Parts: sequence; structure tokens; C-alpha cells
Amino acid sequence: MQTRLAIAIAAVWIAGNATVPAALSQTSDIAVVVNEKNPVKNLSSQEVRNIFAGDRRSWPGGLPIKLFVRAPDAHERAVLLKLLGMSESDYKNYWTAKIFRGEVQSEPIALFSNGMQKEAIKAYPGAVALVNMQDVKPGMKMVKVEGHLPGEEGYPFN
Repeated sequence: MQTRLAIAIAAVWIAGNATVPAALSQTSDIAVVVNEKNPVKNLSSQEVRNIFAGDRRSWPGGLPIKLFVRAPDAHERAVLLKLLGMSESDYKNYWTAKIFRGEVQSEPIALFSNGMQKEAIKAYPGAVALVNMQDVKPGMKMVKVEGHLPGEEGYPFN
């Protein structure tokens, strides 16, 4: 019992005294991440939805948006499906229909690991992905949503 108490006290002290930003101390928020050179700083929830629904295809200035999503069964994928109000099969059918109608050339690229997401975000200037905030690395830029970063009160994606 004393060991658990000591660990809990240490965790509280670390959380209060560490130099890690408060936004990074929580683990369940999913960050909207873009290439670090992308000038976008803030998006509304509706803009994020439009981007991941394929309805918005370019960033301000005309840079094409390149969507990267996590593969099925990843937490980030569950957040994406919740954002779009779709099941996994609805999502597949949605993108198949968009391709069939000629609205897009392909569905978003599904990546199987956080490392693959990091490399994709760094490689494509117009890239955007939903990434667990703990997995945000150099070369990735978190975008505010509704004026909030992940971990802050009012942030919509977790």
C-alpha cells in the first residue's frame, strides 16, 4: 500500500513540476497534425470534419491536402469514424462512392503504425492526420481546433 501511495505522490509531483506542457500530460486526446511547414494554425471542428470527409481538398494558398488515416482498430481510426458519424463499413462505402463519382482519385492512405504516420507527415507538405498526442514527433505540427490544443479544456477530439 505504501508503495502505491509513494508512486501516486511521485506522479502528482512530476505532473506539477515537469517541463512537459500541460497539453501533453493527458493521453487520450487525438491531435490534428500537419507538416511543420504548413501555415495553418487553427481549424474549426467543422473544417476538420470537411477535411477528413474529403470535401475540402486544399489548404489556404492552394496546397493540396493529403489525407493519412490509421488502419482499422487503431484508436485514431475510432476517433475519425466518430468525427464522421460512420461505421467502418460506412466509411469504406463512402470513399468507394466518392471515387466512383469522380470526386476523388483514391481514399485516404491507411497507415499501420505511428512511425509511418510520422514519416508521411514529414514527407508531404500538404499532409494531415489524426495522431495520439503522445505520438507527435518533430516534423509534425499540432493544429489548434476551436482555439484549443489537445489536453486543453474544450478540445473536441479524444
